[in-house]
Amino acid sequence: MNYDDFADLYDHQYDIYRDDLHFYAGVAERVGGPVLEVGAGTGRVTAFLARRGVRVVGLEPSARMIERGRARAAEGGLSLDFVQGEAGSFTLEERFPLVIAPFNSLMHLYTPNEQLAALENLRAHLLPGGAFVFDLYVPRFGETNTVRHEGETFHGPDGSRTDVFLVQRHDRPRQHITTEYFADTTGPEGQLRRRHYTLTQRYYTRYEVEWLLRHAGFEPPRVSGSFQGGPLEEGSEVMVFQTRRGEEKGAG
Repeated sequence: MNYDDFADLYDHQYDIYRDDLHFYAGVAERVGGPVLEVGAGTGRVTAFLARRGVRVVGLEPSARMIERGRARAAEGGLSLDFVQGEAGSFTLEERFPLVIAPFNSLMHLYTPNEQLAALENLRAHLLPGGAFVFDLYVPRFGETNTVRHEGETFHGPDGSRTDVFLVQRHDRPRQHITTEYFADTTGPEGQLRRRHYTLTQRYYTRYEVEWLLRHAGFEPPRVSGSFQGGPLEEGSEVMVFQTRRGEEKGAG
């Protein structure tokens, strides 16, 4: 996924998503910071935590997303610290008491090698006993191979209207869900412009994630099915994981 191209639509779609904000703010405030945020995007969570007085370093691979995030910060009178890099290969000198990966950030790791490399690298950037907290959506999808409009309509100041349609394709053997977005903008004079974006995510099952965490050197996680802390159940929409950096192998 080239998020440089996707950044504008991403902001329109997700800027109003607030389900996770108070959860991550609570975790960060208990720790006191600094916090490393993985997959910071355009700074939706980053800015919210910064307004609460938490120092956050936002890791994000897309230069365009970081540009949008800095513009967001300037509009809000904030100074946000972004670092461009990939979860599996970035290197910082600083070590953190808390790493967070909100809003499905780990779903951009497509193979076991990529997943373990990222988790081991995140663990290496945690202080001893530091916490790692993240969420993933429960893999439950709408009708595939069908064009859908799920109520996403945006109105521009020039009188234009943008409707977002999508088609999803499911690759079960690889646990990939690919979403093609069609953003159709109708101008004031009736002219139509279409933009097309493709997003592929690698989804997880609960026990797969638990095994990956253990293999990467984390403690057994606490798993909940909501940001309010309820159990993971059949109807849950998210899986929320809270774990800590385990002891070094061989440490007694």
